[in-house]
Amino acid sequence: MSETDFTLSEKDFGQLHDNLKKEPKSDVLSRIVTQNGINQAAQDPDAQVRLDPVFSVDLQTGAVTNQKQSGRCWLFSLVNTLRHKFAKKYKLKDFDLSQKYLFFWDKIERANIYYDRIIATASRPADDREVDYYLSMPDDDGGQWAMAAALVQKYGVVPVSDFPETVNTENTGAFGTVLNRKLRIDGMKLRDMVNANKSDDEINAARKQMLSEVYRIVAYSFGEPPTTVNFAYRDDDKKYHKISGLTPKEFYDQYFDTDLDDYVVLSNSPDKAYNKVFSLPSQDNVVGGKHITFLNLPMEVLKQTTIAQLKDGETVWFGNDVLEQMDRKKGFLDSHLYRYSDLFNVDLEMDKGKRLEYHQAMVSHAMTFAGVDLDDNGKPTKWKVENSWGDKNGTKGYFTMNDDWMDDYVYEVVVHKKYLTDEQQALLKQAPIELPAWDSLA
Repeated sequence: MSETDFTLSEKDFGQLHDNLKKEPKSDVLSRIVTQNGINQAAQDPDAQVRLDPVFSVDLQTGAVTNQKQSGRCWLFSLVNTLRHKFAKKYKLKDFDLSQKYLFFWDKIERANIYYDRIIATASRPADDREVDYYLSMPDDDGGQWAMAAALVQKYGVVPVSDFPETVNTENTGAFGTVLNRKLRIDGMKLRDMVNANKSDDEINAARKQMLSEVYRIVAYSFGEPPTTVNFAYRDDDKKYHKISGLTPKEFYDQYFDTDLDDYVVLSNSPDKAYNKVFSLPSQDNVVGGKHITFLNLPMEVLKQTTIAQLKDGETVWFGNDVLEQMDRKKGFLDSHLYRYSDLFNVDLEMDKGKRLEYHQAMVSHAMTFAGVDLDDNGKPTKWKVENSWGDKNGTKGYFTMNDDWMDDYVYEVVVHKKYLTDEQQALLKQAPIELPAWDSLA
């Protein structure tokens, strides 16, 4: 067919108008949508009943944190699990760790591994799909659970009082703009040096200087991180304690009984084969550190293991698409919260696998499961979610998730390997199937 076959004409416009007027109550619906907005017009009022925030398994995890204007949810969610354990073990309500400390080292490590990737792909054109991916977001706030775990394993942790938030960590926009520009310039220079056949010594010297400049930008923006922990506190029984002289790594090893290598990321990505291990090397952030891997399983397994860990009193990190079917102010997550198809009389439904395949789905956020409501048969009906958006949203910062939303929009959970069957644990020994940088789970 020629291009002119698709030119819209006055006749076509007339037909579109006539079709609209044939829709039942089109004038009424137009007034409702234009005056109230799509979400307000489409929201199901029964969601308020379905999402009553009462749970049969309810972990008392205290006050929520607030990542503010940053994309550090993946760090906050792991830190939430660690801080809850510390607070329970040492009787210290609302204890918090420094997210900024791990974020600082992520910026340094991510720049370092970016240089590796730029050098390794220097012979390819800049519009090569993989090269383009690295150049499109050399600095990024987002991340995966394994990236946060790699930072903790290498650098340890510090209490928030030792390294509190700054303007640039609470609102990362300007910082990210500067660092992205810096890294793209570095990428251009390194590619030119490789393609001009400069020696390894020359390239390495240039790279070291570039990393020194990155460190300067990060240190000016965040401050330099502490090398020792100095933490004094009174516990909930009013007893005084003081921790001093330990490195952050020693502090973690001595005061936290969590071996992050005992945990596994379970994914539910129906566009991929189940019972297979996948890796995402393009997003690893620490050279020589923990690799991003997923064991892809049916959603029922993700639910069973999550419930088991919650029953044992431990929260669960999970990756999800919080941008779908969410009311931020009310703290609602429900697959049928907004009835878009009913409102517009247009089929807007896709199953989970097709949403991933056709880029409707993405892992846009990380949060923490802190409870679940089970029916008389032990089946989950709704979930308690600890978010990192402060206490002005939801129920003092906690969201309520319908079980259908977990089916549709949860893609990863992180659980201890002990909750897997022997057969499932054996699957972890597989050689991972490498996913490209642009995969839907990236």
